[in-house]
Amino acid sequence: MKKWFFVSDLHLLAKRSQAERYKEALERALGQASRFVLGGDIFDFRWAAAKEMGWAVQEAIGWLERLAQQHPHCQFHFVLGNHDHHWGFLCQLDGLAEKYANFHWHPYYLRLGEHVFLHGDVAERKMGPEKLAAHRIRWHYRPRRGRLMSELYELWMVSRLPRALGPLVYPKRRVARRILTYLRRIGHGPEQGVRQVYFGHIHRGFTGYRYRGVTFHNAGPALRGHRFRLLEVATEEPLVK
Repeated sequence: MKKWFFVSDLHLLAKRSQAERYKEALERALGQASRFVLGGDIFDFRWAAAKEMGWAVQEAIGWLERLAQQHPHCQFHFVLGNHDHHWGFLCQLDGLAEKYANFHWHPYYLRLGEHVFLHGDVAERKMGPEKLAAHRIRWHYRPRRGRLMSELYELWMVSRLPRALGPLVYPKRRVARRILTYLRRIGHGPEQGVRQVYFGHIHRGFTGYRYRGVTFHNAGPALRGHRFRLLEVATEEPLVK
């Protein structure tokens, strides 16, 4: 049996990313995967440490290219997150998909059978597709944070407060309800056969939370002070020889 995996919120390019710590685990999963879903905020253009954003964009494209080149047996699905939004980066994704048959990108969500994969920023408040599109567009116009703000944010992340506040800001029931509202508005709710939802964004990792007949899984972020999870997706896809 080949496996599917889901990961989100690596926040590559940002100084605060701890993704390098999980490189070996990611490589092991890639060796077993027939599908690998990148669930948004894989890159972080908002807090990128690069002096030139053009360099940051090419680093991100190069990272995706290496995945596709080094693992031709695996189908990669890149679902955009809000921190991935940078015009220079987005404009190159179609070309990447044309160049590599095993790379696909999705602006808002991916549906595979009973599974839905999305970034999860619809958990911020009740959203339909129009509100989510407007929310994402605003990220194109947010200026990159400077060095001082980045250092202050790093101190905040090192403290225990972000993880402690997670359950208060994003209680599981509220998050599940908002995501389910969005999914129903786009025609992919439990009434249409959705049973499993994988998402990121809220920086609060958990698995197996059931709400209204749907099970929710969050990968957590690869950030200091948080619990990061590389999630194996329950599937019965046979191994294709």
